[in-house]
Amino acid sequence: MRIATYNVNGINGRLNVLLRWLKEDKPDVVCLQELKTTDDKFPRQQLESAGYGAVWHGQKSWNGVAILARGQKPHLTRKGLPGDPDDSHSRYIEAAVDGILFGCLYLPNGNPAPGPKYDYKLRWFRRLQNYAGELLDLDVPALLVGDFNVMPTDLDVYKPERWRDDALFRPEVRKAYAKLLAKGWTDAIRTLHPNERIYTFWKYWRNSFERDAGLRIDHFLLSPAISPSLKLATVRRKPRGWVGTSDHAPVIIEIDVPNNGDNDGR
Repeated sequence: MRIATYNVNGINGRLNVLLRWLKEDKPDVVCLQELKTTDDKFPRQQLESAGYGAVWHGQKSWNGVAILARGQKPHLTRKGLPGDPDDSHSRYIEAAVDGILFGCLYLPNGNPAPGPKYDYKLRWFRRLQNYAGELLDLDVPALLVGDFNVMPTDLDVYKPERWRDDALFRPEVRKAYAKLLAKGWTDAIRTLHPNERIYTFWKYWRNSFERDAGLRIDHFLLSPAISPSLKLATVRRKPRGWVGTSDHAPVIIEIDVPNNGDNDGR
C-alpha cells in the first residue's frame, strides 16, 4: 500500500496541482492538510472523477483536513481531536481503509512564541499524546499522518541556529514529539533514513526550494502493529517545483499489506 501526506495549502486554488500529482504517483491513501475551504466547497466530484473517495473536515479560510482512498471511500471514524469540546479548529480526521486506521492531522503552528498561539499548540499536542496512547491500547494497525509543524532534531532543519526560538523548534515542542515516539510510535522517514537531511517544506521566498533551505515537518508515525510492514519512505520533490504549487511536497511511504485487488502491483 502506498500512503501519502500532502499539505496542499488551499485545495481549491491548487486543485490542478493535486490532480496532476495523484495521476502521476497514484497513492492508495492520501492525507491532506490545510484545505482552507468549507465542507460544502470541498471538490468531491473532481476527486471522484480522478478515482478517489474522500472524507473531509473543512473550515473557512483556515485549517481543514481530508483522507482520500483510491477506488473506495474511507470509513470515517472521527472528526476532531478529543479532549477539548470547545476547540473549533478543523485539524484532525480519522478513517479506516482496508483494515488500517489513519489519523490525519494538522498540528497548530504556534507562532509567535511564547504567546497564546504557542500555548494552544502545546495543549493540542498534549491532547494528541493522550489520544495516541488510546490508539496504541487498541493494538490495531494505525498511523498518525500529516503536518505536525515540528522539526524533531537539528537534522530536520537547514539552519538550526536560526530556528531556536521558533514555535516549530522550541524544546517543549520537540520533547512533545519525542514523547510520542517513546510511547511506541515509529517515525517512518527517520527510521529508514536515520542520518539523512530530508525536507518536506520550503518557504516561497528567497529561492528556498532552489537552495534546499527546507524543513522536515510532515511526518508518518506508525503504531507497533503496522511499523514492521514499513518498506519505503520518500519525499516527492518534483511537485514542489510546479507552477502554483504548495510550499510543501508530498511525502510517501509504502507498507506491505494483503493485496486489495487494485494496487498496480505494489
